[in-house]
Formats: sequence, structure tokens, C-alpha cells
Amino acid sequence: MPITANNPDRKTWLEVPHDSDFPIQNIPFGVFLTRDDIVTIGTRIGNTAIDLGALHQLGYFEGIPLTDDIFLQDTLNDFISDGKKTWRLVRNRIAEIFDAENSQLRDNEDHRTVVLFGLDEIEMQMPVQVGDYTDFYSSKEHATNVGTMFRDPDNALLPNWLHIPVGYHGRSSSIIPSEIPVHRPKGQTLPPGAKEPVFGPSKRVDFELEMAFITTDANHLGEPIPIEEAEDYIFGLVLFNDWSARDIQTWEYVPLGPFLAKNFASSISPWIVTLDALDPYRTESPKPEIEPLPYLRSKGKKSFDINLEVAIQPENSEETVISKSNFKHMYWNMSQQLAHHTVNGCPVLSGDMMGSGTISGPTPDSYGSMLELSWKGEKPVKLNDGSERKFIEDNDTVIMRGYCQKDTAYRIGFGEVKTKLLPVFQPKKK
Repeated sequence: MPITANNPDRKTWLEVPHDSDFPIQNIPFGVFLTRDDIVTIGTRIGNTAIDLGALHQLGYFEGIPLTDDIFLQDTLNDFISDGKKTWRLVRNRIAEIFDAENSQLRDNEDHRTVVLFGLDEIEMQMPVQVGDYTDFYSSKEHATNVGTMFRDPDNALLPNWLHIPVGYHGRSSSIIPSEIPVHRPKGQTLPPGAKEPVFGPSKRVDFELEMAFITTDANHLGEPIPIEEAEDYIFGLVLFNDWSARDIQTWEYVPLGPFLAKNFASSISPWIVTLDALDPYRTESPKPEIEPLPYLRSKGKKSFDINLEVAIQPENSEETVISKSNFKHMYWNMSQQLAHHTVNGCPVLSGDMMGSGTISGPTPDSYGSMLELSWKGEKPVKLNDGSERKFIEDNDTVIMRGYCQKDTAYRIGFGEVKTKLLPVFQPKKK
């Protein structure tokens, strides 16, 4: 089935700023609270949010096999479960409805009133109920930097790294949408030179620049997903800030890996950009240094050229962009990650989220964490207001953005994930 929604020549009757991440060729999916306090599934074109529940009730998806309540839910999980054919039919129909030449909704003021919202009239919610969350460690540059800092620089990568997409299972309950603040975590750390740990606030709170993909129901217990079919089960991607407490992590991660240092919060951008929308921006993955085993050998362009940036905004000050990277730097692509994740028969469900791991590029200005940008705090990062950062300070806001753009006049973007770090949580006095 062709992806007609991606037609680069299509125009819309909605107003779209020239630098918008959300032209009519994007059509992402999300969940928002309307001005009438109704939670609905929707999409976005320019600065207009579109209530897909209302659009469906008004008959605009006639001919597409959808249940009556598919867009009247508070998560996208059931819609994602319907599979790629349905996702594509719906995106194609939305593109038709908002095409500049289509007057059906454009000239119906009563329908427009209940379908269209300004961004100031909605409040974005978590787009999916995340049942399970896995975080990978798939940037060779990042893994090399970390290995160089904490182990032998001549053997920065562990022996398994070039053979498997390394990952761990994280905590889904602390995944939150953009604009929800995060408290500085507390835990055990081992101060330099000390022999016994101490308990208290983390002094090395960090961001991790990642992307995450969201899956649909894919396989039964015991059934692997072949690498050539993996993309059929990936709905789309979001920006992902996988917050980290580096000092807590250093003390706790041996022998079983990340725990309290990683499960206190992970922030996502609220609009899921579909794999279909990203299709024009495919690119080659980095050439493997060692040929992987047959189940991990991917063919064709399985990576995506997504420009990424991170900014820090101190309280009452301007932001400073401190890193610019790209998703195409990932050594292990999403198909390889999903194939490896399920090769042992692990079932994957609708709404499951898979983090890419920190995305670092080959140059210091493209590193995806403060750990690397400040090199363990040895090289503080200068901000526009004259202050410096080794790690994230209380009341700093971390902002991540991402978009694709080739030769077209528009770009396909993700908006942003924006999160403020608050001081340690203080219980209210009774």
C-alpha cells in the first residue's frame, strides 16, 4: 500500500509556519486533554491539534475498519495493536482531509469547531501506556567514551559490544511526557577516596540524548522476530531523555547494571512520529566492524537521518545549545535491536518502548551526555549567561529537539522534550 501521506507536493488548508516540525507530511499521533476536559487521541498539523475521536464520530474515516471507540481512549495502545495497514490507511486519510483542495471539512464550520484546537487549548498526555521498557547501549562513540573514562582506553569496548546490541530492562512507571518536572534523586554513592558509601542527593545528575521506538503486538512467547520483519512491528519514534545519576550509577552498577541511577525518570516528547513519516529520510547504518551473526544481519537502509540537539536553560536565563548529534550515528539499528530482543522468544506488546541508548557523534560537540561533554566534570561546559556546568544543576531545564530535512521546503520533526530538574523532593509538613 503506497504512503500517499508523504506526498512532498501536498499543501494544506491549515496554517503551517515555514519552520514547523509538523507539516501535513508528518501527521504524528498523540493523546491530549481538550478545552472541554476530554482526553482524546489526536494528531497535529502546524500549530493546530486535531481531535481524531471527533473526526471519526463525524464519519471522516468511513471505509477504514476501525472500532467506534478507537480514538476515544486515553492511550494509543489499541490503535497501535491494529497494525501497520491501519496506521497507513489512517495517515493517508488524514492527509486527504486536510489537503488544500479538499473542502469537506475546510468549509464546514460546525465540524471544524469540534475537531480543531489551538495548542494553548490542549494539554499533552502520555501517548501510550508503557508496559515494558528496554534501554539499549548502541552508540559506539558513547560506549567508547565511557569505556575510555572508566576502564582501559585501549580496550574501551567490552568483548561482547561489537557482537550484540547490549541492553537492560528499565522501569516503565517513571517514563513521563515533556513538561513534567523531575526531582533530584537520592541514593548511595561512594565519595572519592572513601571506603564506605554515604546516602544523600546525587551530585552528578545527567541527561542522556536518546530516541525511543514504540512497538505493536509482535510475537508469542518463544517466537523470535526475524530481522527482515522487525520494522513491521515498529509504530514510530519519540525523543527520549533518559535521566541518569552518574555517582549513584558508579557505585551500584556492578554486577547487575543500572538500577536506582536510571529508574527515577525518563522523559519523552509527546508526539509519536511514525516510521512511515520518516521513510524518506532513510540512510545507511555505520559499516559493522565485525560481521554479526546471521540473525543480526540487516539489509538496506535501516537507519534514519535525524538531526538532534540538546540545550540547557538555567532558571530565569536564556538557553544554550550544548550538543548537536544525529540518530544515524547509531551502530546498532532498530531492526537489529528488536531482532536481538526477541531472539530468545521474549514477547513484545503494543506500547512497549525501546530506548536507543545515548546518541553520541564522532566529535566533542556531538556527545550525548554531560558525562562526555564535560569529560567526567574535568572540562566544564560554558553557558551563554557566563555560568558553567559539569552536570545538571537544580532548576536547570534540559531541552531536546529533533528533525529530518532533505531537499524539501519542509521538515519532519518531533517538537521537543523539555524537563526541569527540581531540588530533592521535600515531604509536605503535616
